[in-house]
Amino acid sequence: MPISELTPYNGLIESEELSDWGLLPTSPNWAFGWNDLWRPGEAGAQAALHQFLDHHVQDYGDGRDIPAEPNTSKLSPYLRFGNISPRQVWHAAQASKLERPEASGAIDKFLSEIGWREFCYHLLFHFPTMPDEAFNPKFSFFPWEEDPERLAAWQRGQTGYPIVDAGMRELWQTGFMHNRVRMVVASFLTKHLLLNWRLGEEWFWDCLVDADIASNACSWQWVGGSGADASPYFRIFNPIAQGEKFDKAGAYTRRWVPEVAELPDKFLHKPWEAPDDVLSAAGVRLGDNYPHPIVDHKTAREAALSAYGTLKSLD
Repeated sequence: MPISELTPYNGLIESEELSDWGLLPTSPNWAFGWNDLWRPGEAGAQAALHQFLDHHVQDYGDGRDIPAEPNTSKLSPYLRFGNISPRQVWHAAQASKLERPEASGAIDKFLSEIGWREFCYHLLFHFPTMPDEAFNPKFSFFPWEEDPERLAAWQRGQTGYPIVDAGMRELWQTGFMHNRVRMVVASFLTKHLLLNWRLGEEWFWDCLVDADIASNACSWQWVGGSGADASPYFRIFNPIAQGEKFDKAGAYTRRWVPEVAELPDKFLHKPWEAPDDVLSAAGVRLGDNYPHPIVDHKTAREAALSAYGTLKSLD
């Protein structure tokens, strides 16, 4: 039909509001406040990328492991949802190296992490069962324990280890967790509590705004010891030492675990060692307003190594 004979539509096009779709939580609104943290979409992704490259990338090399500092890119949600591509990130970072050669080392380290993400997708493509099955088949025989109460304590940030609890509470309240702390809490679940890495993978999938099927499975298997190029199972993160090393001043822990905020730095990551008068002065009542450790680190480490020993006969 000739264009001149087409009858234009002069009415209103009926459409639904986004709220009509019921995509956002309401009872309760567990995502309350997330709008202040995340800006979904391509514009938000580009803003996050340039904020990182312009202001923080120079500190990435040494500072990426400090959870209280803004030295990571926070690009993972945008990569996860396709708001920005790895190629865009790569080329923007390479351009930044030309403009700021003094930051080249830090930028290369950042790009290596982008490469790790792509490696996870390579693994998922070739091993599509990775989210459900151990990459290293002998870990199918690992003697995981079943303890719903300990799992719930981990999920709720009530383990009695402040750095672990800080990470789990940050996750629940923001949909995010700093990468260093992700490794600590994952190691704690699989090696201190001897709970199956799949339980952690499922919880992260439910809670993380950047939950990514490839990175999530790959990273959990890496920490648990069953993945490709995995961290050795006998590498067991000490949550006390990790807290003291990477949150030495305690800013991160005090933010997310206010129950122990008034403790001096010496006891912040091991409140059970504080004298009674120090606990009292800080308002900490172990077993009341903050839990005792649900496991002893040394005992848990020995149990984990013993469990790992059962797999050696399968080599």
